[in-house]
Amino acid sequence: MTTDQILISGLLILVLIMFAWGRWRYDIVAMSALILASLLGLIPYDQAFNGFSHPAVITVAAVLVISHALKNAGVVSYIASKLSPYTHNQLLHIGAMTLVVTVASAFMNNVGALALMLPVAIATANKHNRSPALLLMPLAFGSILGGMTTMIGTPPNIIIATFRTETAAGEPFSLFDFAPVGIPVAIIGVIFVALIGWRLLPKERLKQNATTKLYEVGDYVTELKIPENSPLVGTVLKDLTADDSWELALIGIAHPNSLISQPIPGYRFKSDDVLISHGKAEDLSELIDRFKLELQSASGALQDIAPGELTMFEGIVSDTSRLVGRGLPFLRRRSSGSLSLLGLSRSGETFRKRLRRVKFEVGDVLLLQGKTDETENNISQFGLLPLAPRELSLGQKRKLGVAVAIFTAAIAAGLFNLMPLYIAFLIAIFAYVLLDILPVRNIYDEIDWPVIILLGAMIPVGQALENTGTTIIMANSIVSMTGGLSVPWILLIILVITMFLSDIINNAATVLVMAPISISLAHQLQVNTDPFLMAVAVGASCAFLTPIGHQSNTLVMGPGGYKFSDYWRMGLPLEIIIVAISVPLILWAWPLHG
Repeated sequence: MTTDQILISGLLILVLIMFAWGRWRYDIVAMSALILASLLGLIPYDQAFNGFSHPAVITVAAVLVISHALKNAGVVSYIASKLSPYTHNQLLHIGAMTLVVTVASAFMNNVGALALMLPVAIATANKHNRSPALLLMPLAFGSILGGMTTMIGTPPNIIIATFRTETAAGEPFSLFDFAPVGIPVAIIGVIFVALIGWRLLPKERLKQNATTKLYEVGDYVTELKIPENSPLVGTVLKDLTADDSWELALIGIAHPNSLISQPIPGYRFKSDDVLISHGKAEDLSELIDRFKLELQSASGALQDIAPGELTMFEGIVSDTSRLVGRGLPFLRRRSSGSLSLLGLSRSGETFRKRLRRVKFEVGDVLLLQGKTDETENNISQFGLLPLAPRELSLGQKRKLGVAVAIFTAAIAAGLFNLMPLYIAFLIAIFAYVLLDILPVRNIYDEIDWPVIILLGAMIPVGQALENTGTTIIMANSIVSMTGGLSVPWILLIILVITMFLSDIINNAATVLVMAPISISLAHQLQVNTDPFLMAVAVGASCAFLTPIGHQSNTLVMGPGGYKFSDYWRMGLPLEIIIVAISVPLILWAWPLHG
């Protein structure tokens, strides 16, 4: 190996480790890799930012903006409103919800489709007194399956489509080239999820009551202040915890200048102590009344607002939320003190620190209090997904037909090669702005900027792998390690490796690593590159084993009350089924020779 090959191989290994570790956000890791590759001379300085003008980057950004426009027009919410007759039967309820989000995800960003269906699913679960866990993981998996069926359904497919221009074919995959494999996989996947998959979840998840009150989506960490007139003043901690009526877990006691993270049984309560508790609302409300406690606002806001003007609401921190990685000072500053944090639920984690010191993460469920007439604006401003069934304006139904017509025209322009699809999408966005379906101020709100940065930074790094001949060496290594195996078995191995990587690192990053390797491998085997690119596309979309493999999985973890280990119960058999059916489908649709 040459020096450049050793350097780029080491850099790739380091990047994969950092992606899997998750200590730094993936866009920071990708940009760091780009800078380091440039400093090492692996990427010429004048080509370092070529990735940001790549068609895949423009297409991903355009699809996200169009998804926002379709959401504004009420496309998915209109369809969801027609589901009511199918929710009385439990199997039909799960199947109908999953099918809608699957179909929607084929033509709009899959996380966006899930975000639209999330409050609908919770509202219908509440109506029929069913556990949200019955619906939310199937919904998340359906959004991932739907994205596999078209080129614009998910970023991995968009990236794979453009990688094809570097092969003998010389042109990208078209919009529905993914359908011969994606549609059968999605259909079988939805049938499995609706009929069998949800039964594999732990029984305690399926028996949970639906979300009917605040807090019930999970246990919240809250802060309760002891006023002077509270009967707790002067009592001993062990007497309180021995009281059968005290249902909350006491995880800390805060004073003005200190915090006891491990409360001592002999501790005697004082006025102005703040109890950091962990529990459910139905327990919390009763204890607040009994012991005359005060539910603290962690941000200390809303001091001058009349109680009648206030409301409490819940929202999930989405992957595009500006709260991710930030804490209460940011929330207080951006809301101008008009929003207050009352509680936070993060599945599988109990905090032993003040809420004001917590950094928000994707999937956190926040209990917030603010002015009633500003609730919808706050949900939009901070990129939250509303949980409780509320009368939100989910779309402009009068413009639904126009929005769909514009989108269909853009798709047709791409299909008939009148212009590149990303140009057609940009024209569609311009039309949405002119018709006020998409307000100018909201054009960039739904763009997942970390993914855009990831793509723009990693594309040149992937190109460096090819330019240095490293992908050829990797392909030769795979061929030698699989000596004696037929090409279909090697194709299956590539699919499984890609699937494994996608479960632990970002799926777009997985494609950027595996696509050039798969192209070189096909060349070494002297077969068509298309089936190998399709195997990478399928594998990258199949992140079902963990809540961190795909944003859809992360978003339902809190409101569904799932634990990390719940995902593989439904996800592992689903991935096995997908592997078993997708390899024959790929070889049928994209023969190895010809």
